[in-house]
Amino acid sequence: MIVVTGATGNVGQPLVRALVAAGEQVTAVARGISELDVSQGVRHQRADLAEPESLKPALHEAEALFLLTSPDFMANGDLSGAMNVVRASDVQRVVLLSSHGVGTQRHPSHLEDAVKQSGLEWTMLRPGNFASNTVQWAGLVRTRRVVTAPFGDVAVPAIDPADIAEVAAATLRGTGHEGKIYTLTGPAPISPRQQAAAIGAALGESVRFVEQSRAEARNQMLEYMPEPVVEATLGALGSPSAAEQRVSPDVERLLGRPPRTFAEWAERNIAAFK
Repeated sequence: MIVVTGATGNVGQPLVRALVAAGEQVTAVARGISELDVSQGVRHQRADLAEPESLKPALHEAEALFLLTSPDFMANGDLSGAMNVVRASDVQRVVLLSSHGVGTQRHPSHLEDAVKQSGLEWTMLRPGNFASNTVQWAGLVRTRRVVTAPFGDVAVPAIDPADIAEVAAATLRGTGHEGKIYTLTGPAPISPRQQAAAIGAALGESVRFVEQSRAEARNQMLEYMPEPVVEATLGALGSPSAAEQRVSPDVERLLGRPPRTFAEWAERNIAAFK
């Protein structure tokens, strides 16, 4: 049995599908999950990492656990309580969806530290900029064919969440990943202006790009992200280090193929922008 937390999100949903397709028994976990969120035969359980005891029923007979935390929890949460519950179960392997920002020291390492200190087998996945972050542009694209974003010509790689899910499935099911840290990126740096153009190409219509100021972007992001995460994100997007602009070989090494491009992600998700 493999337990997937954050099972209703951009990574969790394709991960559950990939594991089921591979013949694995899966328990899908999220705070508000219901039977409508999972396919037939997939066990589901409501749980919240901020309430560690709520995780206990989901871990029954589980051998591996995928841990995904919310932005609020990433900034302020304490994972040690949840790891105590995990350690008391039959789980042997934990795969944590961390952040590239831990490696570049823009984000704190406390979540990774809690997993490493658990005494369990662990693997860290450190994705960078998600291609799916551009869904926040969907409303303006649908109504006005406009994208507004800061740092219009600063390019960093964007990773498709489906690639993250496939890597997670490989590390949960395979061997030789114990104690490994994988940095996950797309195949090439891409700027917000180029992303807007790719969405336009997928639509078959022109999409105009309007550059925001850093302050405008910060105020908007504070509506749905905690301040430390906002500041770290703006720093990585606006003044990326060489490491943050570098394409990692880990996706191709683990999956045996190059990571998907942003244009491929846009084509597959274009319904959100129509």
